[in-house]
Amino acid sequence: MGDVKGFITLRRADPARRPVSERVRDWDEMYRPLPEDALREQGARCMDCGVPFCQGDTGCPVENVIPDWNDLVYRGRWREAFDALHATNNFPELTGRLCPAPCESACVLGLIERPVAIRTIEQAIADRGFAEGWVVPRPPARETGARVAVVGSGPAGLAAAQQLRRAGHRVTVYERASRVGGLLRYGIPSFKLDKTVLDERCSQIAAEGVVFETGRDIDRSSAARLAAEYDAVLIATGADIPRDLSVPGRGLKGIHFAMDYLVRGPSAQDKRVVILGGGDTGSDCLGTCHRQGAREVFQFEVLPTPPTPRTSHAHEEGGLREWSISTTGFEGINGHVVALRARRVDMPTVGQFTVPCDMVILAMGFTGARGRELVKGPNVYVAGDARRGASLIVWAIREGRDAARAIDRALT
Repeated sequence: MGDVKGFITLRRADPARRPVSERVRDWDEMYRPLPEDALREQGARCMDCGVPFCQGDTGCPVENVIPDWNDLVYRGRWREAFDALHATNNFPELTGRLCPAPCESACVLGLIERPVAIRTIEQAIADRGFAEGWVVPRPPARETGARVAVVGSGPAGLAAAQQLRRAGHRVTVYERASRVGGLLRYGIPSFKLDKTVLDERCSQIAAEGVVFETGRDIDRSSAARLAAEYDAVLIATGADIPRDLSVPGRGLKGIHFAMDYLVRGPSAQDKRVVILGGGDTGSDCLGTCHRQGAREVFQFEVLPTPPTPRTSHAHEEGGLREWSISTTGFEGINGHVVALRARRVDMPTVGQFTVPCDMVILAMGFTGARGRELVKGPNVYVAGDARRGASLIVWAIREGRDAARAIDRALT
């Protein structure tokens, strides 16, 4: 801890978002990075508290040694900070962009002040590593000869594959889409994650010797063949069963699950859109609607208004958000949705209303994973959202690393 009074004298600084009028006209990332002197100052705010709750399951599931690399950034020792960060996290450039930062919620400084800008510092370290050429392949020093199949190339599958390969195992990743990355590629809008960032990391993993088989949708019979052919199989297919809405009119055209909309859905251009669900996925849909040129967007959440509503970049860009709204049905003409019927939960007898719309997006979360039941056996493992249900990217990476450790122990 270099500046013993930093947490008292220095204020938190966050990266500035690009102006709304500018960013809604393109798909570029929306944040402008902080300059180096500001980042070093932010590192100085770390308190060297006796018990760093930012680490461990209470704050950071990947167990980042956060105070260590905060101090290294403060001292300008970026390469050491890069090494410390990668000791526990395979993909800090992804968590720095996508994680809701439970580490900051657990920061002790947050009891009296705004917490340390941990996620901002994390992304800055990772991005500097790419810019400086520090992200290089790390192939194994020896080969074990064991073969492992990983089904799914999201953060859990990629983390496990990289760890297993570095342990000397021959790893093949099976992905049903045409490109690697899972929902990192297809479910996260580019304004939150520029896909060149993902490509660079996947290139490193491939250069280390991991083989990617894309366009391979693994069903039960093919999963059983993998279990017979490989020494170990890891199922990391994510949580892909969306929560549905059983109300009259649900079968009308124009009603889409959030991931179907984000991955391959129709454009919202010139349409009136209603998004059901107030979480991160709903926010991603809202930002996408803005960039596609939607005429009007409503976002409804069935839960009551929280004490401090979390406002995302997308809410800053427009749209109307309301709480305590329960959908009771849809109306249609010629088989296509034209209106949503709803009621206010806190006023059930007098609060019924109708909203005209051309498109409805269901962003109400996920109920489970199809991949969990693909195949069972003594050499079959499950990790990430496929095991624990829909969760955070940091938990996916942690689960992938833990699964890799368990597989490596079993094989060696």
